[in-house]
Amino acid sequence: QVQLVESGGGLVQPGGSLRLPCAASGSIISMNVMAWYRQVSGKERELVAAITSDGTTNYADSVKGRFTISRDNAKDSVYLQMNSLKPEDTAVYYCNAVFNRNERLRYNYWGQGTQVTVSS
Repeated sequence: QVQLVESGGGLVQPGGSLRLPCAASGSIISMNVMAWYRQVSGKERELVAAITSDGTTNYADSVKGRFTISRDNAKDSVYLQMNSLKPEDTAVYYCNAVFNRNERLRYNYWGQGTQVTVSS
């Protein structure tokens, strides 16, 4: 019942910045974790950044200091601010929401993905 829509992707030069918004059709207040993943063709999807319901964040080592994840519960949105972009950041970025109803049941929602290409 929760739909996620990412946007903000595009072509950017190395060293540039992009801000990716993810809008949810439903409330994200109850979501235990909101996250951004990225995937390169032929490789597994990897976690880029995550933020818990209490605001705790976690980042992949490769993006620490450059990317910032934030959530706005009032707007039912999560954002990924990407600075100092590198060609290695090129990938399809996916918004993710996880609701752990209990220890045995997890709801996992995904956006459609948005392409980020870092190239000169």
